[in-house]
Amino acid sequence: MVKVLFVCLGNICRSPLGEASFREIVRRRGLSDSFEVDSAGTAGYHIGKSPDRRSLEVLEENDLVTNHIGRKLSEEDFDGFDHIAVMDEANFEYVHNMYHKAKNMPPPAEKLFLIRDFDPEVRGVQEVPDPYYESHEAFQEVYKILWRSNEALLEHLMDLHNIEEPSDEEE
Repeated sequence: MVKVLFVCLGNICRSPLGEASFREIVRRRGLSDSFEVDSAGTAGYHIGKSPDRRSLEVLEENDLVTNHIGRKLSEEDFDGFDHIAVMDEANFEYVHNMYHKAKNMPPPAEKLFLIRDFDPEVRGVQEVPDPYYESHEAFQEVYKILWRSNEALLEHLMDLHNIEEPSDEEE
């Protein structure tokens, strides 16, 4: 089982959208038994809360649901997850430093990365914009960014972990 964690600041906007979209892409490919997916925030502002209503609306518009409850990233996540996909550079730096302090070494590149490293529509360092103070349309754009990034991430992880899609006979 490959375990993937999505991380943003508050765990109510971007990372729940990343978690839900990756889970759906995995489900559509028949790989739910091969992946475990979750999300967390670097700050504890929204621990125990549901995702932002606009995130929930965007998921519903795209025929997805989530039962995610906000939580804060913990040191235990470094051992509990194989891959940590972060939304932006500030949170990446926070997670990198937290990992380094906890493990007394920097995280491997396959462990910790920016999710848009997998976005086929960009080159170079790119961030998933934080839509918290923006409109509903900004949340929809974040969803689109995460969907295409997650499709490429899944391909990468399937190659990395030698995971094959089930054949028609297995479904």
